[in-house]
Amino acid sequence: MDINSIRLVIEVDRQASFAGAARQRDVDPSSVSRMIAQVEAELGFRIFQRTTRSMSLTEAGERYVRRAELVLQELDAAAEEATALGTIPRGRLRATASVAFGNRCLVPLLPEFRAEFPQLQLELILTDSNLDLVSEGIDLAIRLGPGFSGDLVGAKLFDTRYRVCASSAFLRGKPRPRRPADLSAMSCLLFTFPDFRSRWLFRDRRGEITEVAVQGDLLLSNALALRDCARAGLGPALLPDWLIDEDIVGKRLVDLFPDWQVTATTFDTAAYVLYPNRAFLPVKVRRTIDFLRRHLVKQAKRARR
Repeated sequence: MDINSIRLVIEVDRQASFAGAARQRDVDPSSVSRMIAQVEAELGFRIFQRTTRSMSLTEAGERYVRRAELVLQELDAAAEEATALGTIPRGRLRATASVAFGNRCLVPLLPEFRAEFPQLQLELILTDSNLDLVSEGIDLAIRLGPGFSGDLVGAKLFDTRYRVCASSAFLRGKPRPRRPADLSAMSCLLFTFPDFRSRWLFRDRRGEITEVAVQGDLLLSNALALRDCARAGLGPALLPDWLIDEDIVGKRLVDLFPDWQVTATTFDTAAYVLYPNRAFLPVKVRRTIDFLRRHLVKQAKRARR
């Protein structure tokens, strides 16, 4: 039995008739009926239950077709991967990320990206809204958080963590907070997300968690603006490491509690690259994901030195 015969069986099931499968293949319905009969003879069981008015899969046929579909998907994927080894990514690729992550981590990579993929047109959508990848026609997204769910598929790029930081100018002339609870008496810079603007969580080296109520009169909806206000000396802020590690190394910001893990939601967070669940991942998407994993992991390690 050859693969074309198996594909024909699956096509007949999808069309729910020999005539429909024949039209798809532009052949005579009698030839389709003859080939299906040959397949059934080789297998030793009926795949289709046929009457003058209808056709359906037998119980054995249902099991056979469902498994055959998976096998053919794997064979097609293997052929596509092998062919893609020498293929140059072309066409248009739509990607999305948050405004802060895009500006801080992706925009600096664009010169290298264009040099590596000169025939690929990139549309980078920077927004703090979680767009629906399928309905918006987006090929891939970078999301930050504890994980991902739903119909998306993806992989972790790197772990992330948060820090409470402030500028030297803010700390000058006032006592530096020595323990997390000291923040409750200070005017903090707050992110507008509900979980970020009312309390922060601290975990010490023993794993004990302390919840600290925070307040402030400056709430911002963008992490870049929050970082800039912290650098300007307007107060302490809770910010992700990928955004502020270089500021800490350059002494533009000070990590107020380096011995504590900090979060507003969960301590285990990461950056993920996600894409719609497809049977076959286009070459342009796979090669872009490889590029991002290679460069963003290197970027994260460099910032933490």
